[in-house]
Amino acid sequence: MASVFFLAGAGGCRRQPDTEAAQWEPLPRVDARELRSLDMFQRIEDPKQRSRALFLEASRVLLHPRCANCHPDGDSPFQEMGFKPHDPPVTRGPEGFGVVGMECAGCHQDRNQALTRVPGAPNWHLAPLSMAWVGKSPRQVCEQLKDPARNGGKTLAQIVEHNAHDELVAWGWTPGSGREPAPGTQEQFGALVGAWVETGAECPSEEARP
Repeated sequence: MASVFFLAGAGGCRRQPDTEAAQWEPLPRVDARELRSLDMFQRIEDPKQRSRALFLEASRVLLHPRCANCHPDGDSPFQEMGFKPHDPPVTRGPEGFGVVGMECAGCHQDRNQALTRVPGAPNWHLAPLSMAWVGKSPRQVCEQLKDPARNGGKTLAQIVEHNAHDELVAWGWTPGSGREPAPGTQEQFGALVGAWVETGAECPSEEARP
């Protein structure tokens, strides 16, 4: 996987600390199945730039199909790695748990089912439309997570707790039946989100990608 690059210096005589700078500084490479550890980000001295870099790394989980499939921009979830429409066809319903006669829990139990290959975890449901991530940039997702009007009314501390310990989030790393897990571990992901908040919860530029 290509290195993630972050701007480290300006092209002119003066540095502008509140903008991404013009000289690139690479972070250490990691396998696509892994996440960068927090100590790798210490080389980024500016806290705002470090915060943006931390979120870009966390976005590798947020925008991975294991997570984004249930953060659709419409009324139906996706499945598999290519964002294929859910089979059989289903709709989110009024609260994201499906509709009468076709509730999520009708098929998705509190654990993966090896025989039927149906995935499962506690509280299986779709994220609200205000938290749709499919097709979004890391910056757009970042702004959503910071906005209580679009993140389910959560504080940043609650966002950290949710990502670090929620059982449905944890399914992303134990999807079962040969499915590709999200990169890294939930512990690493929670630490990245926590460090992002501690450094000011800065959002990367619209063009930035992990």
